[in-house]
Formats: sequence, C-alpha cells, structure tokens
Amino acid sequence: MFNTVALFWAVCLTCIVNIMRYFSSLRALLSILRQSDPMLYQSVDGNGFFTTGGQFNKQIRLVRYINSQGYINHHDPDVIFLCERLRKQFILTEILCGAVALCLIAIVI
Repeated sequence: MFNTVALFWAVCLTCIVNIMRYFSSLRALLSILRQSDPMLYQSVDGNGFFTTGGQFNKQIRLVRYINSQGYINHHDPDVIFLCERLRKQFILTEILCGAVALCLIAIVI
C-alpha cells in the first residue's frame, strides 16, 4: 500500500514550504502597500507586522481585508494581484494543514 509516515513528512514539508511562500508574499504586499496606500498600511500595522510587539487585532484586519475581498476596488492593480495571490495561498495552506492533521491521525491509528 503506502507508508503513512512518508506521506506525513511529504505533506508536512509541502505545508512548511507553502507557509514560507505565504509570508514572503505578505512581506511583498506590505512593501507595496507602504508606497501605494499608506493609510491601509498603517491600519494593518505595517511597520510592526512581523515584530513580536505587533498588534494582533490590526494583523487580523489585513486577513479579513483579504478574505472578504475588500481589495477588489483598490486603485493599484499590484495590490489586487498580490491580495488575490495571498488569498489563494491562504486557502491552500489551510487545506495542507488539514492534510497534515489527517496524516498525523492516520499515523496514530
């Protein structure tokens, strides 16, 4: 059949790589927001987004902005492109984390 431990590590590695891609795209979005939309950049705590002192509720505001597709009417096409990319990467990451959890359950059973 197949080895569940090997499947677990393969899916886990894929999930970790996708999370790194997600954070890299998020950094790119924040750098573009700094130039194109300073008000939005400040409202999502752009300066302190990746610091330990970052404000969690402001970071969640960016996640809600992306998930609710509030970027559709944005004036900068680069922001629209990156937000759409981030939204797709976030959905993929959720699916992969679910697959990691299923593989972990399969290993335990």
